[in-house]
Amino acid sequence: MAAKDLAALAALLADETRAAFLLALLDGRAWTAGELARHARVAPSTTSEHLGKLVAGGVLAEERQGRHRYVRLADAGIAHLVEDLAARSEPARKAPPRSLRAASAEQAMARGRTCYDHLAGRLGIAITEAMTVRGLLRQDTGFALTDAGVEWFGELGIALAAKGRRPVARGCLDWTERKPHLAGIAGAALCRHALDAGWCVRIGSERAVKVTPQGERALRLALGIEPETIRWAPKGPGPTVAP
Repeated sequence: MAAKDLAALAALLADETRAAFLLALLDGRAWTAGELARHARVAPSTTSEHLGKLVAGGVLAEERQGRHRYVRLADAGIAHLVEDLAARSEPARKAPPRSLRAASAEQAMARGRTCYDHLAGRLGIAITEAMTVRGLLRQDTGFALTDAGVEWFGELGIALAAKGRRPVARGCLDWTERKPHLAGIAGAALCRHALDAGWCVRIGSERAVKVTPQGERALRLALGIEPETIRWAPKGPGPTVAP
């Protein structure tokens, strides 16, 4: 990448409205221009102009269905870039939420959320650390599933099909916990399984997810994660893993 290309990409991201769009699109879904306009509280004409720039710059991919125009993040690499920038730009001392609703939404996102196509927040960290403690995942030489980890996915009936150049396991810096959570093919497959199997459900209009009672039982059985670790309790030092 030439210096001018890097500068052009940085310029695309250096706008608060476009940044709001990208953070919303981290939920992994395709959004309409109207939905993004309402989310960012900007006019449709302004939204169209910003989306045109992001699509032209390769940051977003565009899909059309009839009269509707949908956009999504171009790929997992863009999602990783946005999440990593969010983690590094998060101020050490944030202003308190302006309302009870805002505080509740912020707490829900911190407890558990999707980061593009994998789990993040305290839920994602709890799963990642429990997998590491149990020898399913290595973090000492970069993120990598162990042989036991590959077998564990197989026992759960989760396929780890290779897709392009995407790594099987990769660490993604969590912007609320400031620790890496599991991404890559394995992280995406586990997130998809958690939602399909009813371990987690989406809540609200943001990326937040909540662990169901069924999910609490499944995660305790599969990884030894105690339910109180992933419930709506205040932050703790880390996941409690049963022997």
